Amino acid sequence: MISKIREGDYVLLYLDDKRTYLVRAERGKVLHTHKGFVRIDDFIGREFGVRVKSSMGVEFIVFKPGIRDYIYKSLRGTQVIYPKDIALIILYGNIQPGSRIVEAGTGVGALTTALASYVRPSGKVYGYEVREEFLEIARKNLERAGLLEYVELKIKDVTLGFDEREVDAVILDMATPWLVVPHAYVALKGGGSFISFSPTIDQVVKTVEELRVHGFAYIETIECLVRRMRVERGKTRPETLMTGHTGYITFARKALKEMPESPIESSSIPT
Repeated sequence: MISKIREGDYVLLYLDDKRTYLVRAERGKVLHTHKGFVRIDDFIGREFGVRVKSSMGVEFIVFKPGIRDYIYKSLRGTQVIYPKDIALIILYGNIQPGSRIVEAGTGVGALTTALASYVRPSGKVYGYEVREEFLEIARKNLERAGLLEYVELKIKDVTLGFDEREVDAVILDMATPWLVVPHAYVALKGGGSFISFSPTIDQVVKTVEELRVHGFAYIETIECLVRRMRVERGKTRPETLMTGHTGYITFARKALKEMPESPIESSSIPT
């Protein structure tokens, strides 16, 4: 089925690998750039991927935005978690449709946007933040991505605990994650995932120590580095600039503290 651009849709205008523009398709609207202006009317009703020209004759391509685009183009107010780290969080945290996720340190909602995209249509993300101004920005970013209905935003200090129980994952992006480890254990279902993003190794050490004390297992910490390549025949090489260290991601699973009350009957043990 051909996907056409409708009025009200968000689109990504691609100029080159370094310059893209996320805009809402509205009739009569004009996007001004250093390469001339683009009339939005020129592509409403046409297929995504269409090429359009600016007033200076420069070619743009109109793409449907992906989650990565919404994250990179999100309204800012805080530092956001990069897509390279978000990808690991989703995979290692076993985030999938139907998952119930508690996220603390929502900020402006970059990670929240990705999580909401994966848990829909039957899952939910509960986003905690202590600063109301950040949460309002997060709300706008989620609305723009069409994902707000899958998120419940809350103003609360999570060092005092979470409201939810039996969740699939607890994800922390905050300065003192070790203080929240006991509350995360209570909120998680058995085998649930604990994930913490920390800029410094000192934060990681304190968090891992608390995880071991409070009954978590399968603990591992990862740093993800991504380097793009400049590909051109006879000149292919790594790009000069790269996104290096952004943070350490610590993963763990909730292990139950007690053995089952009823021992397994010897007759049920296979021979």
